[in-house]
Amino acid sequence: MLNRRGVIIAVAALAVSFSGGAFRLHAQEPVSLTGHIKSDDEGLMEGVAVSARRAGSNMTLTVISNEKGVYAFPQNRLEANQYSITVRAVGYDLASPVTVAVSPQSPATLDLQLRKLSDISSQLTNAEWLMSVPGTQQQKNGVSGCVSCHTLQRIFKSGHDADEFVQVMVRMAGYAPGSNPLKPQRRVDQIEPIKPERFRKQAEWLAAVNLSSVSKWEYPLKTLPRPIGRATRVMITEYDLPRKVAMPHDVIVDVSGTAWYSDFGSQYLGKLDPRTGKVTEYPIPEFKSGFPQGSLDIEIDKDGSIWQGMMLQGGIVKFDPRTEKFHTFPLSPNINSDVAQQAMVMPASFTVDGKVWMNNVGIRGIHRLDLASGKFETFRPYQALGLGSGGMDTGGHSVYGIAADSKNNLYFMDFGSENIGRVDAQTGRIKLLPTPTRDSHPRRGHMDVEDRLWFAEYLADKVAMLDTKNEKFTEWAVPTKWTWPYDVVPDKNGDLWTGSMSSDRIVRLNPKTGQVVEYLLPRSTNVRRVFVDNSTTPVTFWVGNNNGASVIKLEPLD
Repeated sequence: MLNRRGVIIAVAALAVSFSGGAFRLHAQEPVSLTGHIKSDDEGLMEGVAVSARRAGSNMTLTVISNEKGVYAFPQNRLEANQYSITVRAVGYDLASPVTVAVSPQSPATLDLQLRKLSDISSQLTNAEWLMSVPGTQQQKNGVSGCVSCHTLQRIFKSGHDADEFVQVMVRMAGYAPGSNPLKPQRRVDQIEPIKPERFRKQAEWLAAVNLSSVSKWEYPLKTLPRPIGRATRVMITEYDLPRKVAMPHDVIVDVSGTAWYSDFGSQYLGKLDPRTGKVTEYPIPEFKSGFPQGSLDIEIDKDGSIWQGMMLQGGIVKFDPRTEKFHTFPLSPNINSDVAQQAMVMPASFTVDGKVWMNNVGIRGIHRLDLASGKFETFRPYQALGLGSGGMDTGGHSVYGIAADSKNNLYFMDFGSENIGRVDAQTGRIKLLPTPTRDSHPRRGHMDVEDRLWFAEYLADKVAMLDTKNEKFTEWAVPTKWTWPYDVVPDKNGDLWTGSMSSDRIVRLNPKTGQVVEYLLPRSTNVRRVFVDNSTTPVTFWVGNNNGASVIKLEPLD
C-alpha cells in the first residue's frame, strides 16, 4: 500500500511469475517493472494506463493493465534510472505520488493503489462531455471546431451567459487556425464577415448547459469504458517537444525510421529520432511578414524530399533532408490574397507531369504549380459547377484534404458537405461524387497503390474508401459516438487506423470482420493526421498531439 508522502521502491530481485497472472508481453519476455493495480471500489483493475518517465527525459512510456490487474514494462524499454509513475483511469487517481528505481538486470515490483475521485470533470474527454450534456446532434456538432484549439471542458465549466458567449465566439472566429491558448494568432483578413448574431442560438444552448446559472451540472457526467482485452496489449511512447508552443499537426516517418512533423503554429519543420528522443527543428522562411505562422500538411515525395503546406503564409515549401535546405514556392502575386491558405500539398505523382497540387481554403479552391515554369493554375470547383450564389459563396462546400492518383488526377474532400471531388489532370474537368452518408463532412484521406482513396467522414463517425476506378464507396462506422475521426490509413495487413479528435482513442478496424480495437492514449490528445509505419511487425502507429506539444508512437503487441 502507498502512503500519503509518496513511495520510492528500491530495486528488488524479484522473479516475475508468468503463470501467476503477470502481464505476458511475448513468450517469457523479461520485464523491468511490474505490479498490480487495484482500488477499494473495484479491486484489481483492467485497462488502466500506467506511464513511466525518467527524470530529465522527454520520453514517457505507457502500458495498460490486463484483465488480472497486472501491468508490465519490457526489460529493454526502461533503462536503469529513477522513474515517476502516473496513471490514467477516468474517475480514479493515484493515492499519492509515486517514483520507482528500475534496473533491467533485476526487475522491480510496484503495486499501485488508486483512489476514487468525487469530481471527475477535469478527467473527461471531449467525447464524454458530449455524451453527458443534453442537446441535439446539431447543437453538439456546432462545437466540433472548438476542439481544434482547446478542450470542451473550458466551455462546459465556464460561467458565461449567452451574451458573453457571443462575444467569445466572435473573438474566436478572428483567430487563425494555427492558434492555441499558449499562442493565439489573429487573422489579417476574414474569409467571411463575422456576424455576431449568427452565434446566438449556439450561445444560448451553451449557456443552458454550463455553470452560468447553477453551481453544479444538472445532468450526470458519463464516461467511456476503460480498455479491455486486446485494447490493453499495446505500448505507447510520447516524445515531448522542446518548445511548449509547438503544434505537431502532421507526423510522418521516412524510410530510415526518422519521424518528421509540421508545426501548425510556428515556422518550423521538426525531425525526431525515435531511438534517442532527440529533436531537431529547421526554421522555415516567412513568406508574408505579419501574417499567422505555421504549416499543416507534410508529404514525402518519391525522391525523399519533404513538402509542406504553409497555410496563411501563402505557398508551399520543399525540404531536402540531404542538404537540409528549403526550396520555397510562394503564391504568385495575382492569387496571393490576404485569405490565401495552403493547408494541403500533394506531390505524390508530380513525376507524371511535373506538377504539384495544393488547396486554397481562402477561395475554397485548388491551385496547381508547374515546377518547370513556376506558373500556377487555379480551379474553383464549386463555382464551376454553379454551387452557391457566386463569388466566395459556395453553398457551404469547401476543399480540405487532397490526394492524387497514379496519373496525377486530384481527388479532394468536400469538408463542408458530403462529396469527394475529382479534377482531371488532362482536361481540368471537375466532378463531385456524393458519399453514401449525407452531411458526412469528409476531412483527410490518402490514395493507395491501387488508386483507392481512403478517407475519414468526420461528423458521420465513419471511415470510407472510394474505388476511383469504378467510383464505388464503402463505409465503416467507428463504435464510439462523437469520435470525430480526422483521418484514416490502411496498414499492410488491411487494418484501418484512425484517431479521434475528441475521445483520446486510436481506432484499429478490420474491414473484413468489422472487429474494432480502441487504444486509449495516456493523456488528452488532439489527433489530426495519422500515419502507419509498415516496416515493423506488428506495424507502428504515429500521430502528433497538436495541442500538447508532443509526438506519439503506438506499438500494438499483436
